[in-house]
Amino acid sequence: MSAAQPVRPLEGLTVVALEQAVAAPFCSSRLADAGARVIKIERPEGDFARGYDAAVHGLSSYFVWLNRGKQSLVADIKDEQDAALLHRILRSADVFIQNLAPGAAERAGFGSDTLRLRYPRLITVDVSGYGANNDYAAMKAYDLLVQAESGLASITGHPAGPGRVGVSVCDVACGMAAHAAVLEALIARGITGQGRKLEVSLFDGMADWMNVPLLYYEGTGRVPQRVGLAHPSICPYGAFPLADGSLVLLSIQNEREWAQFCAVVLGEADLATRPGYESNNARVANRPEVDARVARSLSAMSRAEAAERLTQARTAFGFVNELPDLPGHPALRRVPVETPGGPASIVAPPALADGAAPVLGRVPAVGEHSEAIRTEFSSTGDAA
Repeated sequence: MSAAQPVRPLEGLTVVALEQAVAAPFCSSRLADAGARVIKIERPEGDFARGYDAAVHGLSSYFVWLNRGKQSLVADIKDEQDAALLHRILRSADVFIQNLAPGAAERAGFGSDTLRLRYPRLITVDVSGYGANNDYAAMKAYDLLVQAESGLASITGHPAGPGRVGVSVCDVACGMAAHAAVLEALIARGITGQGRKLEVSLFDGMADWMNVPLLYYEGTGRVPQRVGLAHPSICPYGAFPLADGSLVLLSIQNEREWAQFCAVVLGEADLATRPGYESNNARVANRPEVDARVARSLSAMSRAEAAERLTQARTAFGFVNELPDLPGHPALRRVPVETPGGPASIVAPPALADGAAPVLGRVPAVGEHSEAIRTEFSSTGDAA
């Protein structure tokens, strides 16, 4: 007997995505992974994210990551016939996602308030940079700009100056929030029969992630300092060089762990109770001396020896790998995905369902499904 096919919980749902770049495509890609039909509306030249780089068979790494399993329809929402086609699709759609420039969807007749009145079961998702009804509402916003505006850059990097998080973290935070909100809205619609208007911004997504430094600052009056690969309020917690020049990052969370670390890794059990070493607060105040003592021992160890001792001491640690080390990491999971230029391998989505990652659909060429979609929706009459 063959194994049962995994359930795709969103199969039968249709998502219309008037999207570009990263945040909205992140959300819709997860809906596609779960079985939803995602119709991606593109300009004739395609989503500009297709050309961010040409690393994957001529397509950008961003586009391949975020557009698997979608259908591409080339349409101009300002064109009367294309707008009518889009309305015919929306008549039976479940979710509409857009992240055009501020006000563009409304000017073309696809504002969420208008659509919600016309299609009461439709869930609309407006993805923006800074939200609505504030002084920043009309500003264009991209990931790095929001990293700066939200204060993230000010607490990231080396003491010498602010730093950028090396991935599009504001886009991803926004896309994750939008995805969760859509799933909640689908559950609510199953109860009420009504859709919902959702609004998610890059700034709100990152501001939520900034709660801890914000609350710490408001409660203490102190701004968390940029400390590179260290922790501003725990010691020792940071990266230390080994004999071969590689870095090991270790984290001591409590006094029991510190005592074991001193005894097993440093070979100096009494160090844990000496003045300046006896508590986390004392160690933070005495950080240069503590870090120097830890560094002196670790610098004489190979990677294998350090791993053995830290494991024996039950100290939390990890190695500061370079990007070329990631493909061979023992914990990395990858899945295949087809692209217009050939097969590719991307990192698997984080969640496993019954031990399995989802099977991902193909990344579409620009307008690959235009003819089929136009034919499918050509006989349903004019827009409602």
